[in-house]
Amino acid sequence: MPLPTVTATSEAPSIRVVVGDDHSLMRRNLRLLLEGEEGVEVVAEAGDLDAAIRHVRGHRPHVLVLDLGAPDGSSLDAIRRVRRQAPDTQVVILAMEDDPAYVQAAIDAGAIGYVLKELAHEDLPRAVRNAVRGEPYVSRRLSALLRAMRTSAQRDNLSPREVEVLRLIALGHTSAEIGAKLHLSTRTVETHRARIYRKLGFTARAQLVRYAVRRGLFAT
Repeated sequence: MPLPTVTATSEAPSIRVVVGDDHSLMRRNLRLLLEGEEGVEVVAEAGDLDAAIRHVRGHRPHVLVLDLGAPDGSSLDAIRRVRRQAPDTQVVILAMEDDPAYVQAAIDAGAIGYVLKELAHEDLPRAVRNAVRGEPYVSRRLSALLRAMRTSAQRDNLSPREVEVLRLIALGHTSAEIGAKLHLSTRTVETHRARIYRKLGFTARAQLVRYAVRRGLFAT
C-alpha cells in the first residue's frame, strides 16, 4: 500500500522520519534538529542497522536518515534492504566519510541523499525535504568532487574507485594510507595504481597531480 501523500498541515507533521545512528546523543540532536522543522516528525530512533530496518517496516516513514559508523559495506547493504523491502521510504545518508567514491556507492545502492555530518544543521532538513519530493541532495562540498569523479571516469575509462585512488595518490598519500582510508588492502591499492598509470599512459606522480588539477579532483 503506498504511503499517504505528503501535505503540510499545522495539526500533524506530514514528513515521517526514522533516524538511525549508533550514538544516542547524535540521535537526540538529529531529532531536535528535524522536529524543529515545520511539518517533520521523527517517529523512531534506531541504534543499529537491524533496528533501523525494523522501524522502517513498522512505521513506514517517508525518509530514513542513516548513519551507522564507518563505510565497511554494512550500511550499503542496509540501503539495498530498505529500498527492496520498503520502496516508498527514501534513504538519506548522514556521514563523516567524504570519499566521493563511497558517496557514489551509496547512491548506486539506492540512497537519494548524502549529507556530511559536520554540515547536518544546514543540509539535513533540505535533504529530507528533497527526498520526499524524489529529488537527490548531496552536500555541496562533495558535489563538485562527485561531478569531477564522474567526468573523469567517463572521459578516461576509469572506475570511480580508480579516480578516488588517483586523487589520493596526487595528494601525496602512500598506498598503505590510501588502503586505510578506503578500507582496501595495500595490494589492492597497488593494483588500482598500476591500472591508473596504464589507462592514462602516465609514468610519474607529477603527471597524476596535473591531471587531478585539470579534472577538479582537489575541489573543496
